[in-house]
Amino acid sequence: MKNLLLILSLLFSVSIITAANDSNSESKTMSVVSSESTLYWKGYKVGGWHEGFVTIKDGHLSFDDQGNFNGGRFVIDMTTINTTDLTGNSAERLEGHLKSDDFFSVETYPEAHLNIKRVISRGEPGDYRIVADLTIKGITHEIRFNTLIEDKGNMKHAVAEFKVDRSLYDVRFGSGSFFANLGDNTIYDEFDIKVNLVVR
Repeated sequence: MKNLLLILSLLFSVSIITAANDSNSESKTMSVVSSESTLYWKGYKVGGWHEGFVTIKDGHLSFDDQGNFNGGRFVIDMTTINTTDLTGNSAERLEGHLKSDDFFSVETYPEAHLNIKRVISRGEPGDYRIVADLTIKGITHEIRFNTLIEDKGNMKHAVAEFKVDRSLYDVRFGSGSFFANLGDNTIYDEFDIKVNLVVR
């Protein structure tokens, strides 16, 4: 009986310690500063390319009590997609086309989302490998990329670069994955993304 009481007492003590440790390991959330954050895109076609920006509308990154990055998510406002390599009517036409159902269908899908599922340290302070779900046009696929995070006073600055295969998200216009014999009208499936994210 004494042994049973001792075991129960030890189990109770362990549960209290575990609960205390769990409460101390809560994440600290830092919100995206949209006005200071940028998302740059660059798409390629036969013989050329186009580039521009999309607004990061909202989101956050989270950090443990040691300051290590451990998760987050952000929302991309697809209605703001623009081009910076063209001007005037040419820019307006391209921007309108990108917002249409040929590309990102922004009336139906005004937002894209990136939700971080796993964060892996790469061995140096602020250097991480990210596993995330990217949702475009209501379609979600996993992506992986590296990020560097630096302290900037009371803010943190995260940078990342990765490629997105638009064909996975039913963005078909000019894609050789869906249409044959496009020749010089081919637009390549992969486009570049560069993110500069400021959180506070």
